[in-house]
Amino acid sequence: MEGLTMSKEIKRIIYVVIFCEFLICLGMSLIFPVMPFIKNEYHFSAFDMGMMSSLFALVQFVASPIVGRISDKIGRKPLLVWGLLIFALAEFVFAAAQHLWLFDLSRAVDGLSAAVYVPTSMALAADLTTNRQRAKVIGWLSAAFSGGLILGPGLGGILANFSYKTPFWVAGVLGLISTIVAWIMLPSDNDERFQSQTKDVDQAMMNSTWSTVKKLLTPMMVTLFAMILVSAFGLAGFESIYSLYVNEVHHFSLGAIALVLTLNGIISLILQVFFFEQLVAWLGEVKLIASCFFLSAVGTVIVIYDHSHWQLMVATLIVFEAFDMLRPAITTLLTKMSKSNQGLLNGINMSLTSVGNIIGPLISGALLDMNYLYPYWIVIIFLTAAFLISLRMRSVTIKN
Repeated sequence: MEGLTMSKEIKRIIYVVIFCEFLICLGMSLIFPVMPFIKNEYHFSAFDMGMMSSLFALVQFVASPIVGRISDKIGRKPLLVWGLLIFALAEFVFAAAQHLWLFDLSRAVDGLSAAVYVPTSMALAADLTTNRQRAKVIGWLSAAFSGGLILGPGLGGILANFSYKTPFWVAGVLGLISTIVAWIMLPSDNDERFQSQTKDVDQAMMNSTWSTVKKLLTPMMVTLFAMILVSAFGLAGFESIYSLYVNEVHHFSLGAIALVLTLNGIISLILQVFFFEQLVAWLGEVKLIASCFFLSAVGTVIVIYDHSHWQLMVATLIVFEAFDMLRPAITTLLTKMSKSNQGLLNGINMSLTSVGNIIGPLISGALLDMNYLYPYWIVIIFLTAAFLISLRMRSVTIKN
């Protein structure tokens, strides 16, 4: 039974990392429900709003590999603390912004904080856990990541009833609190209690070279990387303009947008925390991934062609829940593809996610300026293609 249980100290550290990751993702997604009001208040175009989201992902994409190398040299804790502090500063800038370039700067700095914190938290989790423990901990981190991203819009909509800048002031304060918590409660990288557990992982990460990347590029792994890219594009393309779409086309109020996003966040957390392991055991990762792509495509069709508010809300929940199952399913399968090089795999995962997050909002925002249906048509095409690719991935798995 060795390796199945974690010590109380390790669990405490993991819980701190999960809490901070949830908080930082929560703040990053507060922007979505207030986008229509920022757009109207400052007379921005949909493309301007898409650019804000894409700048976040672009900086995250550029900074992630650099941060990975730095964390190997100076340790995990300094970067985790700095990532949270940068996040808090970015939220304060957004709350105080009055011009487009300041809004863009804030989202870019937000992307830097994500690049600093999220991959480093995954690396720390790998440092502190055995192979048998790692899948469960990564599932927890994925739940915190996606739960924060989904609950953020709902909370942002509620707080925006006071002022559309209120969510960002609150996020900044919470960011400062989480910075203090991480600084006090996370162990030093020189702590002898963790040296034996981190040594092998650090050595594997330091040996990750381009030759290692080429060895990893098996047909199954390439297909899985394609899934990561498409799922990131689909979610970013759908979510980044959702509040704009339902506000302008279906005349959803701020309260209605907040309601559907809050319900989604609650259901998402319940599914990921309590039912994800059972779904994987029942269907397997590959079949679960294929089912999620299929459901998200069908739900998107309903969103653009059904005009009943309650049916639109149900369809939206189907789409979001499918996406929320995709990330941990893909991440879990990814960790099982290689017993070593977990840091490298997580870095590629984050980079591909960033690419999808860059192009999704840009394309959706530009298309929304042309026609309200165009963005979701593109999302449906990509999701359908992803479903077909996932069927191919399943056949490769069966052959292997």
